[in-house]
Amino acid sequence: MAITLLSTVHSETLSQFAESMVLHFAGANEVGIMRCQPATVLSYEEGSIVPKLINVNQPQHTTQQALEYVKMHILMPSGFLGLICLIGGVGGLVYQWFATDTYTWDTFYESSGLFLSGIGLGAGHTVYQRYLFREFPEVLAARMRQRLERMKGRLKKRSEPADFDHPGRQLVPFAYIAGFMLLVGSSIAAFAYGRVHSVPAMFLPWAGYYWSRLFLWRRVITVPKGKT
Repeated sequence: MAITLLSTVHSETLSQFAESMVLHFAGANEVGIMRCQPATVLSYEEGSIVPKLINVNQPQHTTQQALEYVKMHILMPSGFLGLICLIGGVGGLVYQWFATDTYTWDTFYESSGLFLSGIGLGAGHTVYQRYLFREFPEVLAARMRQRLERMKGRLKKRSEPADFDHPGRQLVPFAYIAGFMLLVGSSIAAFAYGRVHSVPAMFLPWAGYYWSRLFLWRRVITVPKGKT
């Protein structure tokens, strides 16, 4: 009887001990799992640093594309067209001086005014584009990508321009139209009612326009980008 009782008590003690051990290890595993979860999350957060670094480098790549657009599609055409217009304008004035008797001081003043009007318009246009280059480089970068895609024949249809906004943007198209009409109108008035022949009157304003853009943009290319 006593042996049976001791056996029962011993069995119950072993069962309780085993159950407590199971609960202990189960609790330890649960705590271990809970401790491992933050490490996994932390590893995931650390692993997500790489995409963030890529995103940090992306604006620099965009600025580089915008800079390439300025070099290829603003500086180079401005230098070439500016040289042609300057040769045509000055050559026309030289011809008017030596081949005709119509060159007077009024011709000098009017031709200088045409050249200066082109410089003013080119400077205004360049200041606005430099503002876009500084504040919205993705606009010029998108134009560069479109030109490259068009050269490769991959651009099948006209793509949407980069979305951007700034104060007075609605007035920009009207400013472009007004500037163009100013140069064309001054040229017509100079040879129709003034003392400048048609050839220099046509070329001199655009010579000032392109040379102004060339010199103002060259400063952006040659100085550090942070000072633009």
